[in-house]
Amino acid sequence: MATIAIYSMKGGVGKTTLAVNLAWAAAVRSKRRILLWDLDGQAAASFILAHDRPAHDEARAVIEKDVAPEKLIVETGVPLLDLLPADASLRTLDTLFDGIDRKKRIRKLTEHLGQRYDHVILDCPPGLGPTSEQVIRGAAIILSPMIPSALSRRAFDEVRQHLLRHHKGGPPLIPLFNMVDRRRAAHRAAVEENPDFPAIPMASAVEQMATRRGAIGAYLPKSPAAVATDALWIAIEKRLAER
Repeated sequence: MATIAIYSMKGGVGKTTLAVNLAWAAAVRSKRRILLWDLDGQAAASFILAHDRPAHDEARAVIEKDVAPEKLIVETGVPLLDLLPADASLRTLDTLFDGIDRKKRIRKLTEHLGQRYDHVILDCPPGLGPTSEQVIRGAAIILSPMIPSALSRRAFDEVRQHLLRHHKGGPPLIPLFNMVDRRRAAHRAAVEENPDFPAIPMASAVEQMATRRGAIGAYLPKSPAAVATDALWIAIEKRLAER
């Protein structure tokens, strides 16, 4: 079992849509048993995959170990893909992790969940603090999406430097461009300067995920964004196999 974190210090870079689309690709294309764990208090991934679930504001109880994660896990309607949903109780997740003072809580929980799943994918909130420290300690791979812009690249570089200073020997940090609009000169230049970075194109179909309640691969499997996401998942699986 490997834990794959979708994380960026910066918000608005498409972490949730990437997490949902990768989880779908892993379950449908690779036939892996996947758990998508929504750690973001906005609960966008939970809305996309299980919008009709009853909400009880119990997500933080899993972190506190007052509730077993199995009690909150829900099926998504996608074979082999389950969801550990978020809710408003996670909006103060950094404070929660500070309070419990357990540096490897996420790692311990994902190891436990690994008895049932091939991979756990974490949809992480933005920021650099106690939650991101938990993610860094618990992940096998960190995917860091960024928009091809100076601010997104700056945020990525800050995280990379943080890992080099404080987490030597930690999980690999894999950069990728998300929401790439090749009509924009800045986007084209960034992609050309970093040809090895995976690139997921901007697409109105991705923006429809919340209204369609599903991954783009389910309703537009041949779209450039879906094809790029499938290719990214294949590359991740290859990297995991080489660990």
